Amino acid sequence: VQLQASGGGLVQAGGSLRLSCTASERTSSNWSTAWFRQVPGKGREFVGVIKRGMSTTYYADSVKGRFTISRDSAKNTVYLQMNSLKSEDTAVYYCAGRNGWAIRYYSEFEYGSWGQGTQVTVSS
Repeated sequence: VQLQASGGGLVQAGGSLRLSCTASERTSSNWSTAWFRQVPGKGREFVGVIKRGMSTTYYADSVKGRFTISRDSAKNTVYLQMNSLKSEDTAVYYCAGRNGWAIRYYSEFEYGSWGQGTQVTVSS
């Protein structure tokens, strides 16, 4: 399964953006899609994850209450709605996917499919 992330851009602090992650084919009922972000010089940071079958979601504490992950199965797309953006949210955002649910769902090493990344820049 190939993933394509899109929707990044430049936004002022306090604003909103919605990122999309579209799969090249219909994913299995137990597919998990996660979002990670990365700033130069640092490793990828877990943002959140959604499990397709039950739409269960988990978020990093740093984005909880501001970011929401949802999905549109008909479009093979998962969304990351980002509200109340802060300058520290500036990063390249990646979506990642895998069959099944990983106990260590917050680890980038659990995911085999990756999108190409989309830049999000929040100006203060």
